[in-house]
Amino acid sequence: MVQSMPDASPAKWHLAHTTWFFEEFVLGHFEIAHRWRDPRWRALFNSYYDGVGPKHPRPARGVLSRPSLEEVRAWRASVDERVLTLLRRPEGVAALDAALLGTHHEEQHQELLLTDAQHALFSNELRPAYLGFPPPAPSVDAAPSLRWSTFDEALVELGAGAGFAFDNETPRHRALVGAFHLASRLVTNEEYRAFVADGGYGRPELWLSDGWTALQGNEWKAPLYWQGDPPGASSFGMHGVTALDPEAPVAHVSYYEADAYARWAGARLPTEAEWERVAAGSAVEGNFVDGGRMATARAEDSRATSQLFGDAWEWTASAYLPYPRFRPLEGTLGEYNGKFMSGQMVLRGGSCFSSREHLRASYRNFFPPHARWQVSGIRLARD
Repeated sequence: MVQSMPDASPAKWHLAHTTWFFEEFVLGHFEIAHRWRDPRWRALFNSYYDGVGPKHPRPARGVLSRPSLEEVRAWRASVDERVLTLLRRPEGVAALDAALLGTHHEEQHQELLLTDAQHALFSNELRPAYLGFPPPAPSVDAAPSLRWSTFDEALVELGAGAGFAFDNETPRHRALVGAFHLASRLVTNEEYRAFVADGGYGRPELWLSDGWTALQGNEWKAPLYWQGDPPGASSFGMHGVTALDPEAPVAHVSYYEADAYARWAGARLPTEAEWERVAAGSAVEGNFVDGGRMATARAEDSRATSQLFGDAWEWTASAYLPYPRFRPLEGTLGEYNGKFMSGQMVLRGGSCFSSREHLRASYRNFFPPHARWQVSGIRLARD
């Protein structure tokens, strides 16, 4: 039930909400003679679908002591069984698309559950660890030197291709991408520590106006989970407080911090079109939650472009806006992505909390520019 801030949700709520999604959009639409286990739960676990009906206030999800965890688990077991039964019947064919969307929606919440749990544990002054075993020892090798790959101007295809995709990845379209340079890897903790040591958090000329206001209002002095004085001697993660790996990618920075660092480094953030142009030809390989590490890891090779997937979501310079001729899903499910295309920035690539099978080159994540509790990092670009 712990809810450490309005943007985060309790673990029980994540489980109940994903159950609600299958009940609302699969069973509720396609199960013959469907009846809710408890109709009152529809409002408790509705996230933001105004077309469904009322919803419990997001900042107050931590007060939902009932239904109990045991009731939620029993509800989930029942919903799982009913969905599988439905999909085996002739009428289940029509439910396949909604069920598939529900599984990808759940993968998103599996990642959010981890980021929210990390923030909740960090908010406890005891700094308890989520994982009860020691963190993996960092490699003794330094991260490969940062190099730049050059990409000429090109007319490229962007957006979802074959296979599942969220509606915000569509339609596939052509875009003219100008010439640019892209960094070979993510920015490391040691590189970001130099920005901090150079007074980066005290130099308004490096910051966007809203970013400077956020920095002052929240008293930011370093990435969210950095510890020590000066900051960066240690950090808080799923293994508790551990020594900061200087060669691992910096994470838990906002868009404002990423943008300020890029300006300090004489570079910029890539656009999402630039990022996708490079990633479209790369396999989805990297450091994911599947490997059990649950922490960022230093780059292990000197490929022209590494760490495109996994480790840390990469802030881009692109606002979260619709692609040309975008059309949301029909009905209430159209609220899934389209209504958030305002005031948010796009991130690409996935993180060490992401599932490998959940990611693809066209995947568009998005968060407000002040968000720091996600595993978000920095890749540099240049004109």
